[in-house]
Amino acid sequence: MNGQDARAKAAEETDEELVHALAEGHQEALGVLFARHAPIVFAIARQSLDGAAAEDIVQDVFLAVWHGAATFDPVRGAFRPWLLQIAHHRVLNELRRRSRKPISAGGGRDEFEAVADPSPEPSAELWREFRRSAVREALEQLPPSQRQALGLAFFEELTHEQVASVLNLRLGTAKSRIRSGLQRLREQLSPALALLALLLVGGAAALSIFGLRERLALSRDERALDLVTSSDVHPLRIEAAPGAPAGAHANWRALPGHRLGVLSLSHLPAAPRGFVYQAWLLHEGVWISLGTALPDADGKARIVSEDDAIALPPEALRVTLEPGSGSAAPLGQTVLAWPAEKAAAPAQDGG
Repeated sequence: MNGQDARAKAAEETDEELVHALAEGHQEALGVLFARHAPIVFAIARQSLDGAAAEDIVQDVFLAVWHGAATFDPVRGAFRPWLLQIAHHRVLNELRRRSRKPISAGGGRDEFEAVADPSPEPSAELWREFRRSAVREALEQLPPSQRQALGLAFFEELTHEQVASVLNLRLGTAKSRIRSGLQRLREQLSPALALLALLLVGGAAALSIFGLRERLALSRDERALDLVTSSDVHPLRIEAAPGAPAGAHANWRALPGHRLGVLSLSHLPAAPRGFVYQAWLLHEGVWISLGTALPDADGKARIVSEDDAIALPPEALRVTLEPGSGSAAPLGQTVLAWPAEKAAAPAQDGG
């Protein structure tokens, strides 16, 4: 039976049959389970976490399914409740890690806290660091013309017209170099990221999950590039809050009706050890996390975020210093703020 026939046969099987097949080494079963159930796992995670964290949960849950397929016992219940227990367990772990203590509706111990995790978690930090280094290395391998145009557009945030002016090119040529550079990046990153998947989880099934996640990330990066280089987008400048370095600032770019937003941070000092910068958008009185970042040696960082709230004009924007990998609400020191925060007036001497 060839690969196409195997996938067609797998698509006709029940979830329980697919898990059994996966336990016996039929990797195509994982792809079918992922297609069937990834949306509900993402929806569950998205109720409590931002979009990027929810994507991480989906990845972790299906890696757990792959590792734990042999432990699944259909006598004890169907596949879907088992999968959702794993999802709830992972979400609770992430909330605990962010120092948020969720309580069930009954006020007692959450029923999912005791769910056993069927597999060890892959190293999230290893994944993030490898991805950063892979992108840097791939950029260095681009032809000079593409690297220069892409660097000006994405890292210096110049519009297509400005890139063309700086490089003394026709507008169409500048756009072509940027697009070609992105395509080359995609081609060069794919094998490197596939290698990481093998190193982390040791099998071909992981390639479909990591590959899908990377394709989504690259698609989002490409849309972010369109956003930051568009002449129709007018950035909203976020100024330093009282007590923050005077030169620190950020630019927020978003289009009405679109879910994608890009926050470009500049001149930020290195975050204290154990802390990250976290960006927030106020929507209907609720602070929504846009993501976290650590600035590079030049004090620059970028956060690309997708959320329904981004489609509407923000009520306020804020960047704070939060412990660990981020918080569920802005609790730390405010570094950047829009509208600008006023410094407290000096106390009057009553004498």
